[in-house]
Amino acid sequence: MITLKSQQEIEKMKAAGEILAACHKEIAKLIRPGITTLEIDQFAASFVEKHGATMEQKGYQGYPFATCASVNDVICHGFPNKQPLKEGDIVTIDMVVNLNGWLADSAWSYAVGNVSPEAERLLKVTEQSLYLGIEQAVVGNRIGDISHAIQVFAEQNGFSVVRDFTGHGIGQTMHEEPYVPHYGPAGKGPRLKEGMVITIEPMLNVGTYHAKVDDDGWTARTRDGKLSAQYEHTIAITSDGPVILTKQ
Repeated sequence: MITLKSQQEIEKMKAAGEILAACHKEIAKLIRPGITTLEIDQFAASFVEKHGATMEQKGYQGYPFATCASVNDVICHGFPNKQPLKEGDIVTIDMVVNLNGWLADSAWSYAVGNVSPEAERLLKVTEQSLYLGIEQAVVGNRIGDISHAIQVFAEQNGFSVVRDFTGHGIGQTMHEEPYVPHYGPAGKGPRLKEGMVITIEPMLNVGTYHAKVDDDGWTARTRDGKLSAQYEHTIAITSDGPVILTKQ
């Protein structure tokens, strides 16, 4: 069942989103060769706690960390670790912030030092695809209009769109209906209504869209070992158009 949020509830989610966005801004300053994703994870948890909020991911279905840290061929749900990031890596940091019971969710991909032209283009196209999807998040459109806009742009630029993981509704729980694929035909799926809050989080790959999951049960990688990137915002559907609750 899709749960519509009141304006007051959306404002509570926006407050969580502001903390999350501020954290991402600080993480951007930390990204450099030599830092570990575990250090980034510990920084993010401390930052959010200092702002009176908590990390929703830690303990979710047994997940052991505050953030997901996905490097290079990892699509999503990567475990933070003590392996230093290297020049030319790309890393996605994904987190969900809980402020007084209301959630916000955002992932961002970062270049570590100077990256290859291919990696730079992947990052740029993935971010652009997110905003093209957001443009379709208006009252009266359907979920498929978001999905289609992202897929067309990604594939026109030579990248594939991950099928195994999608965006989703969000509110007081992390994953609510509706689910938001980043591929598929326009004009399909639930109609967007005022008060819906969803995540749009395209994951684009250099090679195949097929994924495989490591033995840890969480870390999802590209099946061919090629690069993946992800950008995600939490979006409120309003009569005035889409509102980004995690805007940096």
